[in-house]
Amino acid sequence: MSRTALRICPLCEATCGLTLTIEGTRVTGARGDREDVFSRGFICPKGASFGAVDGDPDRLRTPLVRRDGELREATWQEAFDAIAAGLRPVVERHGPHAVGVVLGNPNVHTMAGALYPQVLLGALGTRSVFTASTVDQMPKHVSCGLLYGDANAIPVPDLDRTDHLLLIGANPLESNGSLCTAADFPGKLKALRARGGTLTVIDPRRTRTAKLADRHIAVRPGTDALLLAAMTYALFDEHLVDLGELAPHVQGVDEVRSAVRDFTPEAVAGACDVTADEIRALARELAAAPTAAVYGRIGSCTVPHGTLASWLVDVLNILTGNLDRPGGALFPQAATDRTPRPAGPGRGFALGRWHSRVSQYPEAKGELPLSALAEEIDTATVEGEPIRALIAVAANPVLSAPDGARLDKALDSLDFMVSVDPYLNETARHADVVLPPPPPSQSPHHDFAFNTLAVRNQVRYSRPAIPLEPGRMAETEILARLILAATGMHGADPAAVDTMVVEQTLAKAVKDPNSPVHGRDPREIADRLTGDTGPERRLDMMLRLGPYGDGFGVRPDGLSLEKLLAHPHGIDLGPLASRLPQPLKTRSGKVELLPQPIADDLPRLRQAMSERADGLVLVGRRHLRSNNSWMHNVPALTGGTNRCTLHIHPEDAERLGVTDGAQVRVKGAGGEVTAPAEITDGLKRGVVSLPHGWGHDRPGTRLSHASADPGVNVNQLLDGSLLDPLSGNAVLNGVPVEVAALSAPL
Repeated sequence: MSRTALRICPLCEATCGLTLTIEGTRVTGARGDREDVFSRGFICPKGASFGAVDGDPDRLRTPLVRRDGELREATWQEAFDAIAAGLRPVVERHGPHAVGVVLGNPNVHTMAGALYPQVLLGALGTRSVFTASTVDQMPKHVSCGLLYGDANAIPVPDLDRTDHLLLIGANPLESNGSLCTAADFPGKLKALRARGGTLTVIDPRRTRTAKLADRHIAVRPGTDALLLAAMTYALFDEHLVDLGELAPHVQGVDEVRSAVRDFTPEAVAGACDVTADEIRALARELAAAPTAAVYGRIGSCTVPHGTLASWLVDVLNILTGNLDRPGGALFPQAATDRTPRPAGPGRGFALGRWHSRVSQYPEAKGELPLSALAEEIDTATVEGEPIRALIAVAANPVLSAPDGARLDKALDSLDFMVSVDPYLNETARHADVVLPPPPPSQSPHHDFAFNTLAVRNQVRYSRPAIPLEPGRMAETEILARLILAATGMHGADPAAVDTMVVEQTLAKAVKDPNSPVHGRDPREIADRLTGDTGPERRLDMMLRLGPYGDGFGVRPDGLSLEKLLAHPHGIDLGPLASRLPQPLKTRSGKVELLPQPIADDLPRLRQAMSERADGLVLVGRRHLRSNNSWMHNVPALTGGTNRCTLHIHPEDAERLGVTDGAQVRVKGAGGEVTAPAEITDGLKRGVVSLPHGWGHDRPGTRLSHASADPGVNVNQLLDGSLLDPLSGNAVLNGVPVEVAALSAPL
């Protein structure tokens, strides 16, 4: 007999509400939850395939421990015994920095990934931290950190109320949005146009999003910052700058005017492949709109000037008076945010507090570039200890980082490695211990990260739809036990980790004069927490201390876990609202429009105006039915348009003697790959495109469907040396490559 259960989809950033159909302990169907306060019934192919993802037979069900060179099934006790025996000696002999930690993108899609990795990092004390952010979004964190003093204060476009939306390097009809959490992003763009608004898309590809636009500008890959700088120049040149109510909160406008004086539309037009008239028109339309928002994403982040491009996105929003106003770009307020403090100067944001050992890359937001992971392991000829042990949590850097072949070899040289992953994939196959979390249907869900980026304030929570299968361990308990095993507390009660966090958090809260529990007894407050598990108690604590919380009785109508559980479709907290100056944590207490690190990097951008290289350049692309390397093992989500092909323009194909469907060789600084050509006029001449996340052809994995149609790893074309210097983000787009028919020499 079947039943239904509600679940927030964890498969992309849209966080749609699902209604699952369950037979016994198996998910047999998924549809959109029409009563969900955020998604209102919207669902994409990934969500519709929830059951297939959840029930993939290749998911690991028990831990694996390496014995006599082979990974074999083991008990949970044996797995954590092995971790304690393998990790602690490394720390004791070589220090905490000899243990590297890699956090993959799926961490932000689970409660466990949001609650425990920071505890692990704090307990280990290692600076050898690498995450997916430095192959994706770190330029936006850095630019916002410099502008607003908080790397997580990222304004998002007010999609439901804006009159004019300019997207650069973003394709939300296929990505469902990124650093902008919006269920039914396609519907919101169509609604924008239906109410008479304007959609402009800047992208070298004529994506599905670009096809919907009023204006599509096919910019040359990698020149996003030049184009945005020229738009900024045009605003000043044509006297279109108007900060409006923002003016008291902003400093540095005159300095920006001076900083962009060389970036005239006429000067950058040749480098961008966009005429000066088009650039000026973009600036005029932005300034003339009643409300407007500029939104940039991965295409404008993963380029040589990613931080400058991300900075200029916000500069344009500020100079047109569209930051922090309805219809513009606003700062969301999540229910689990910290208690808001009064506006005023903060500590600011600093870069380069330490550096990587080999190439001396500066840290950003506490992280080192993922591109540097291989050299930090395999290079022992410089001062300091190389990484000798690695903890990978939901991470597959062999596919997601540049030069996976080098990293593949480096991982084999480690003294010890542990991987938390449901699959034995290209990275996990190197581990000494693999800890598999249960499928999403057996896990609770709350979006800690994505609600801080949501286009409407709301809060939702899903308890597990299916009880934990016998022999499984909750992901929260897995990570709690990993923390204990890695920090010399192996064998302690895993509940102690949650208890410690609660005690530390409440001890600080009662001393904070801005907290609703200031001056109270932390033990009395802890006794009032509700929830069936440690993670639920922590969620209850965060809700009650947060901006909408009940303050443990101070605001009776406020949020708590108990109240949230009484609203299974979520609680709507209203549209985004103006919040400045409260989110600002800069030392001045204002938006610092031209931070010194940005000013210091502008000469490099000026030089780029005259550095146009001949030949083909490579860009990536997204598919609606996948999310990085996660889902290629699910038959329902592969095939059709979701194939690993090289998109090439008909004129480039004719010049190179390439025919549709024929195999071509693509060569970059890091190596070469062979893929079938797909001839299309959906991208600029001189640009080719390969999707990200493929390359499932290494032995020793257990990915039966993915390995049958492996595709190629686009990141193998990169040698890891190209980084945005401010953020350490890998340059993945606008990379020079050579392409030839398979029968022709390169």
